[in-house]
Amino acid sequence: MAKRMIIDPITRIEGHLRIEVEVDDSNVIRDAWSSITLWRGIETILKGRDPRDAGLMVQRFCGVCTYSHYEASILACEDAFKVKAPTNARLIRNLMNASQYLYDHIMHFYHLHGLDWVDIVSALSANPKKAVDLAMAYHPNPYNCSEGHYKAVQERLKKFVQSGRLGPFANAYWGNPSYKLTPEANLVITSHYLDALQVSKIGAQMQAIFGGKNPHPQSLVVGGVTSVMDAVDASRVAEYLFRLKEINTFIESAYIPDVLIAATYYKDEGLNGTGGGVKNYLCYGGFPLDDDWHKTLLPRGVVKNRDISKPLPLDENKITEDVTRSWYQGSDNLHPYAGKTEPEYTGYDSSGHVRSDGKYSWCKAPRYDNEPYEVGPLARFIVGYAQGHPEIKNLVDSTLKATGLPVTVLFSTLGRTAARALETKLMGDYTEKWVQELVSNVKGGDTRTWTRCEPPVSGQGRGMVEVPRGALGHWVRIENKVISNYQAVVPSTWNCSPRDKAGKRGPYEESLIGTKLANADQPLEILRTIHSFDPCMACAVHIIRPSTGEVKKFKVA
Repeated sequence: MAKRMIIDPITRIEGHLRIEVEVDDSNVIRDAWSSITLWRGIETILKGRDPRDAGLMVQRFCGVCTYSHYEASILACEDAFKVKAPTNARLIRNLMNASQYLYDHIMHFYHLHGLDWVDIVSALSANPKKAVDLAMAYHPNPYNCSEGHYKAVQERLKKFVQSGRLGPFANAYWGNPSYKLTPEANLVITSHYLDALQVSKIGAQMQAIFGGKNPHPQSLVVGGVTSVMDAVDASRVAEYLFRLKEINTFIESAYIPDVLIAATYYKDEGLNGTGGGVKNYLCYGGFPLDDDWHKTLLPRGVVKNRDISKPLPLDENKITEDVTRSWYQGSDNLHPYAGKTEPEYTGYDSSGHVRSDGKYSWCKAPRYDNEPYEVGPLARFIVGYAQGHPEIKNLVDSTLKATGLPVTVLFSTLGRTAARALETKLMGDYTEKWVQELVSNVKGGDTRTWTRCEPPVSGQGRGMVEVPRGALGHWVRIENKVISNYQAVVPSTWNCSPRDKAGKRGPYEESLIGTKLANADQPLEILRTIHSFDPCMACAVHIIRPSTGEVKKFKVA
């Protein structure tokens, strides 16, 4: 007999996410619903404001993706203003965004997703000598690898256990049958979990060099960037480059080997397609390699129904948002330029479950040509692989050769996790080229970082970028020189979307169908797949009282 399970909240993510599933007598998931449970509402706040202020405000969508929304908003305004940023501004933006990718992906694998693969308690029983041998089998010079270091890590873990306060390792499903790593593999990756606490800060420091601070950098403006003094200061550029080399060492000798270790022990999940999802993949294109965005490092396009033999071009006019099952008024399916943000909270049924035919999430349902699409590192790599992108194809093919796995393994939770790691390496390898290009441009006498501009009386524009979690779009309409409508379709909106008018599930929901739980009281498999998308439910800035519709206001002294 089918039964309902609710996991609320989904932890180790940014924001508020609730997953409800229906499992059969064999603990196989037969249906799923994903709900964002807190309203954001920033789009409504922006109406009537100067569009040049929007970038600083939309950073507050999130506490993690601050730069991502900042850049998308600035690009939307530049499109509406019909202004192009100078070459140096493009390069500095690429460097700031690259640093976001580097520390965000590292933090995701180790601190947000790693414990879905790694059994921390098992690491206590590992043989440190065997752990060294294992690490060296995956890299000739593993990061922070020695018997003494691994023993010290075990002692550190023992203190957590003996104190009864496991800190970040508390309330987990240690010992669950779905954990497959050996104690030594668990110890190696746990060691790097602790190392990554320091390493991930390096990426934030890189972004602050050109952004002024992190989070919430301040140097982007419509028409370019303000960090001209950093661009022309050799010592500041050298600081960025020094930190890049530090973080690349970790990627090469810890992150990539650890994902390969995981792939060795979890290959059956990849081969079975566990967590595969909706089979459609979309990418806006990111990191322009010229000032007109004719060519980008991350490719622009779509792949439908996993057919990598037929990559398709992206048609922006086919992007819509459906609110049939979302807590917004009506059941419209609108392009973002015409989008509405009119809340209508109806809650769950009397037993606390999703209503069978009702609204159940603050997340809208983005669709491309009326179909759900996955976005993120896996989508970018599938689109790039299908298009024959040389760097992406080389990374994928060499990894498949090293693991002995077929390309179809990409269509899984394991593939989604591996794609993020490979993308981190791609970004680490390519970023130095932008540093060199910036230095060369400045040495040649070009120090321009901004193009003067004014808002139009009326107009519209969109900023479409690729950020760590996927395709991000901001759409702005301007009337009388102020914002008349603003819509943001964020990566987690694409991936977390509820059902649409046609009843089609979103990527999170579809990825869970057919998953078998080893222990229904410990839904580790659900967390593993959902976390593989790197959920980031945009931070709420308003809290609405459902019974009255009153928006609560708070003042912090």
